[in-house]
Amino acid sequence: MPSSKSASRKSERVWLSYDLGLRGDYQSLYEWLDEKGAKECGDSVATFMSQQTPDELRKQLKDLLGETSKARVYVITRNAGGKFLLGARKAAPWAGYFQNAVESALDQ
Repeated sequence: MPSSKSASRKSERVWLSYDLGLRGDYQSLYEWLDEKGAKECGDSVATFMSQQTPDELRKQLKDLLGETSKARVYVITRNAGGKFLLGARKAAPWAGYFQNAVESALDQ
């Protein structure tokens, strides 16, 4: 529910990327996204309009998914940019590929 502070804010586009893991509570997240009128944008990415700040969204998601959840949720807005609401960045699966490709080319 929007606070009185967010009720006076102008709606802005929010993009939400989520990874709840194998045992994550996807049903609760999907209900929350449906309530917000979110649209699907690809695997584990949604977008919706909101008057809430990223911090207000973080509180809602913490309450929804739990404090001890291993969920990772990243939000992007035009005004605030991008940041993790829950969880943190992991090592990228592509890390090291470029160096390996350069080394392979030099070996040939």
